[in-house]
Amino acid sequence: MKVEIILGGLNCAHCAGVIEEKVKKMESVDSASLNFVSKKLIANIKDNENVAEQIGYIRNIIDTTEPGLKIEVLGQGTENNFDRESKSESCSCSSSCSLCSSESDKSNRSIFRIENEENLKIISIAVAVIFSLSAYVFNSVLENYIVANALFVVAYFVAGYEVLGDAIRNILKGKLMDENFLMSVATIGALIIGEYPEAVGVMVFYSIGELLESHAVSKSRKDIESLMDIKPDVANLLIDGEIVRVSPESVNIGDIIVVRVGEKVPLDGKIIKGNSMFDTSAITGESVLKSIKIGERVLSGVINKKSVVTIEVEKLMKDSTVSKILDMVENATSKKSKTENFISVFAKYYTPIVVSLALLLAIAPTLILGEPFYKWAYRGLVFLVVSCPCALVLSIPLTYFSGIGISSKNGILVKGSNYLEALRKVNIVVLDKTGTITKGTFEVSNVVLGDDITEKEIFEYARIAESRSIHPIATSIVKYASNILDIDEVVDEANMTEYEEISSHGVRTVYKGKEILAGNYRLMQKFGISYSESKSSSTKVHVAADRLYLGCIEISDEIKAGIFEAIDELKKIGIERVIMLTGDTERVASEVSHIAGFDEYHANLLPVDKVNILEQIIESNIGKGNVAFIGDGINDAPVIARSDVGISMGGMGSDSAIEASDIVFMTDEISKLPIAIRIAKFTSKISWQNIFLAMGLKIIVLIMSVFGLANMWLAIFADVGVAVLAVLNSLRVLKRNYR
Repeated sequence: MKVEIILGGLNCAHCAGVIEEKVKKMESVDSASLNFVSKKLIANIKDNENVAEQIGYIRNIIDTTEPGLKIEVLGQGTENNFDRESKSESCSCSSSCSLCSSESDKSNRSIFRIENEENLKIISIAVAVIFSLSAYVFNSVLENYIVANALFVVAYFVAGYEVLGDAIRNILKGKLMDENFLMSVATIGALIIGEYPEAVGVMVFYSIGELLESHAVSKSRKDIESLMDIKPDVANLLIDGEIVRVSPESVNIGDIIVVRVGEKVPLDGKIIKGNSMFDTSAITGESVLKSIKIGERVLSGVINKKSVVTIEVEKLMKDSTVSKILDMVENATSKKSKTENFISVFAKYYTPIVVSLALLLAIAPTLILGEPFYKWAYRGLVFLVVSCPCALVLSIPLTYFSGIGISSKNGILVKGSNYLEALRKVNIVVLDKTGTITKGTFEVSNVVLGDDITEKEIFEYARIAESRSIHPIATSIVKYASNILDIDEVVDEANMTEYEEISSHGVRTVYKGKEILAGNYRLMQKFGISYSESKSSSTKVHVAADRLYLGCIEISDEIKAGIFEAIDELKKIGIERVIMLTGDTERVASEVSHIAGFDEYHANLLPVDKVNILEQIIESNIGKGNVAFIGDGINDAPVIARSDVGISMGGMGSDSAIEASDIVFMTDEISKLPIAIRIAKFTSKISWQNIFLAMGLKIIVLIMSVFGLANMWLAIFADVGVAVLAVLNSLRVLKRNYR
């Protein structure tokens, strides 16, 4: 069972990593992931019966690792029950008492407390600076070193009281590799060897850096949250002719809601009154207004821009488009990229190694070479200051989460950081034809008749054969027979004694004792029926009755606008080959491929053939890059699942294709693929920039400190200064235009 926990007030990236590792090691937990940016812990618990107990253990881990966090368990009934149980442990009164029920008051107090803490930190820094300046006056001008040193010590404790307090608490818990502890050791060491100004300076600048870092992370969180601000707060429920404003979660399927101009549609449904224009950009990433009329479906999260509409609700809030998007984006953080996993492992070993080297640097030269202790102790303290990998632990997950967030803003749902990273390496793109390259809106374009048969007669047979099928081609035939030829006779199910849909062939049925076949050339070959081939590139449905060939219905399917431009864009951003797979004939595939500009195509494919062809492409591309497949139909699910990066078209399309895919485009536009690849490439570029920036500067400072060329001022910049720069650099992912 999946459990989601929000850790309110979590501002320590290192602590987030420790909590994640401890929860992962629980025997009752299959997997766990804590995203520092969203402050959400996702844990998959093995035993559904003892969920409340396991949540209790997780709470204990959080409390002991980082006390004072506001822990909020999200989701299902078990979690809610546990929250109520937790309250009852500390409060024996009813749930209606002010202590238990006033969550908003608690939240307000929490925000007030955080603001007070920040104000107190700013005041303490300012006071420390004043004391430091006074100390410099006594030291340099008045040459009263005793008073100067006393003022430096006061300034040190004023600036570092919080760091020192946290360090003491961590020592009592046995945590010796925490940044607060390391910073305390480094600065106290500086005081001991008489470097009062540097001890105070490092503590002041560390505190300033932490403050700036906190604000930078907070800003990034707000920027990402603003991208995800698509969930409606209220629904206008129509009850007995009156409108009642309610929570969307309380609305049921079949209820009637009213959406006024300027309001978000709260739930998926069908318009039963009124026509309007809707801004779908929050869902699809496209700013063009869309007209939706009576009888048509409308998705939650879109904004009504023209006139009042009445909607019949078809999905609960938890199943709505908005909820699915938010859930997909939030859960994407649990699937980490290789870069993120590397940083997590690296951070565990980096600090202990650097601390060990710092001790060795401080002691070894004195013991072995008889060098002055002061000189090498100072160099060791510089080592300590740069021993925390916060810049990496903060900025890399933030960069990938920003990439996922901006993808969603563009109507591209990425299910994990790992898929964003895999998309960056794509060098071959494979596309299905129908519904991906073509519109998938079929229309009868021509009829080739056999001997002694009329158009109406062939459609009477074809309509009977296709009456049960939900395939778009079948629908187009039934629609043509009814609307154009006025064939309205009801197909009596009682007279249909046999019915069989033969995959990738067509339909065989027995109606009133007559066998009717409707399908492609494979179906005719299967039953040994001679058929005529036309030179047209349209899709053909051959029709036969009692093994007598009646003729062929030609179906046209228009190529989507912008396909050629999209393929051209793919070439510009480094895609080497663009390949089309289709079950259509060689003639159809050749014409579509020529018009669209594909490098190669494969025609006459069964679903299993598509998988085999894709495997051959992947095998030939090993060591060169990744292969992405894009499709939209039920038959595409196996191919999507087999590809290196599986992409489904149309967020409203086949559930099985969406489930199997790694990335979902919320529209049927292939133009989103170049955008997605650009986002993936830029996200990866920023993450590596941060790695080189953070590690490069730290390594330079470490080397300089060995030779006595670096002081603590430079070391503190290499620590918190670089962390701030890396976080700000991560925000560039959100600001860039990818179109």
